[in-house]
Amino acid sequence: MPRLRVSPTSLFFAGATLLAAVVFIAAITSSDDFLFIPDKAQPVATKVTVQGGREPENGGGIYFVDVSLRKARWLERLLPFLQPDGASLVPQHAVVAPGQSFAEQRVQAQDAMDRSEQTAAAVALKAAGYPVKATPTGVLVDAVALDAPAASSLRSGDLIVAARGKPVKTVAELREALASVEPGKPVTLRIERGGSTTDRRVGTVRSPDDPGRAIIGIEVSEDAQIVLPRKVMIDLGNIGGPSAGLPFALQVYQELGKDVDRGLRVAATGEIQLDGTVSSVGGVKQKTFGVREANADVFLVPAGENAATARRYAGGLRVIPVESFRQALHVLQTLPGK
Repeated sequence: MPRLRVSPTSLFFAGATLLAAVVFIAAITSSDDFLFIPDKAQPVATKVTVQGGREPENGGGIYFVDVSLRKARWLERLLPFLQPDGASLVPQHAVVAPGQSFAEQRVQAQDAMDRSEQTAAAVALKAAGYPVKATPTGVLVDAVALDAPAASSLRSGDLIVAARGKPVKTVAELREALASVEPGKPVTLRIERGGSTTDRRVGTVRSPDDPGRAIIGIEVSEDAQIVLPRKVMIDLGNIGGPSAGLPFALQVYQELGKDVDRGLRVAATGEIQLDGTVSSVGGVKQKTFGVREANADVFLVPAGENAATARRYAGGLRVIPVESFRQALHVLQTLPGK
């Protein structure tokens, strides 16, 4: 029986063809993980309209910054240097909560954006001296830490209306209700979800910032019925989430005749509460890259870990930590304008 001879050249080309096929498949096939990718910061002025308002023409502007999210391809997962500059690989469970679909997450993110727009307008109008009627209705769960006991009981979109038998309408009231709880002890929360009300027994953990304080392991915002004295329209299209609250509020305040940016390109991120408090947000690494790409003069960021992350990737960008809307206004007024 004749022996089949295979030349080294044939083996080489066969191997190269197989390798090319594997690389091609890995380059076009999505993995289960996600990539957070920087987006260039954009001016808010074209997205915000205030009844009777005006935008000063001084060459500056308020900028918001977003983060793109898409499935990572297998080749990007295996070879990180192929990922876009400033991107981060994130496991699926950190993006889509257990028991929820990606489509449901997007709907909730859009709802959070809508609430953020209303809250930002209320904060800015009130700061400018206009009468604003805002009636808190409960504490909304924006996100749940996956490693917290609450992950098995709560999910984003839940509305907390009572804690330990006490009515809760604001974040401050929720914190007050939990103030005397020993870390590790469970608490009973009354929540509204999908039109029904139920009591949930939720475990607590120690706060990383204050070991003596019990926390649930959730990110929250205030849900409220808001009536504005002026019509304010804010539209970012299909962008979701509450993290553009601070730039929204700054832009509304500017269109009320206040020179907020003073000729500077002011980028900002941060969820804003009804009392003007600026809360932490996600994706700060990517947002910092996006702000740098837009050549902004300053970047306002929630104080704490968010500001530390922004400074880590800032390069020559000036990062300013803020805790409230009033503080943001004060800081901008003290900067040398253009």
